[in-house]
Amino acid sequence: MAEFFLDSSALVKRYVAEVGTAWITGLCAPAASHTLYIVRISAAEIVAALFRRAKQGELIQSDAQTAINQFKVDLGHYQIIEVNEALINRAMALAEKHTLRGYDAVQLAACLEVQAVRDALALPFITFVCADNQLNAAAKAESLVTENPNDHP
Repeated sequence: MAEFFLDSSALVKRYVAEVGTAWITGLCAPAASHTLYIVRISAAEIVAALFRRAKQGELIQSDAQTAINQFKVDLGHYQIIEVNEALINRAMALAEKHTLRGYDAVQLAACLEVQAVRDALALPFITFVCADNQLNAAAKAESLVTENPNDHP
């Protein structure tokens, strides 16, 4: 049992077959008993990614809808980090410091918020799971443990 923060680039692999899907599926399996954190905006990012893939012909529309329906069911199994003013302020600083896209900065800020709580309670590090190399580099620079699902074909 461990704790993981999944950014959208990693989480989408649970719903679309691509490199890293098997690893993410195992990580998210109830039998693994891991605690999985996501930030609230991931819901919009996942739905957008799946419909965009359907529109581009990479995914059948009915498969996209099925995946979205499953994601909505699974939302109840994730620990959701809400977006608030403090989180956005931290995200702005991270975007400036690491030249991140807006939602990437929010993803990183949310994971850092979880880690700060864990630090205060003297708990082990959370693992930031992300399929974006630039965002992983920023997470490492912020002293987070990272895992890229693309490294687990």
